[in-house]
Amino acid sequence: RHPAPKTVEEADKNSLRRVESNDPVSLNEVGVDRYAEGDYASAFKYWAKAAESGDAEAHHLLSILYHDGKGVEKDRKKEVYHLETAAIAGHPYARHNLGCKDQLDGRIERAVEHWIIAANLGLDNAIQRLKRSFQRGEVSKEDFAAALRAHH
Repeated sequence: RHPAPKTVEEADKNSLRRVESNDPVSLNEVGVDRYAEGDYASAFKYWAKAAESGDAEAHHLLSILYHDGKGVEKDRKKEVYHLETAAIAGHPYARHNLGCKDQLDGRIERAVEHWIIAANLGLDNAIQRLKRSFQRGEVSKEDFAAALRAHH
């Protein structure tokens, strides 16, 4: 381990070294900074590089770009591909968003399955979706209770 940087310049230099070595966390951070600046094309570049290493967060962030059409053309297939890749890697928001897409497409049972997994990963939004689905009779009492118990 290296000692903590003593100056902002030293911290920036360390960050640049990590980006140059394709560290996915650093690539994601730079991508987030570029996104916040409105430079969506650069955000895409950094997140795509991080996604190449299998980073779940990068795949989730790429799905958002494809959904919104920022820095890339809107592309539902690519959006879903990145959501699925992130969800398989254990990203709770990606799993939740897949459930929302399935709900919009009328695949309620599949949506519920995604939300149960996201709830098991600790995502509060998924519990809220399951609660509404339970109130509409789309989720059994047993499944809703199991999701509540597993939610941490």
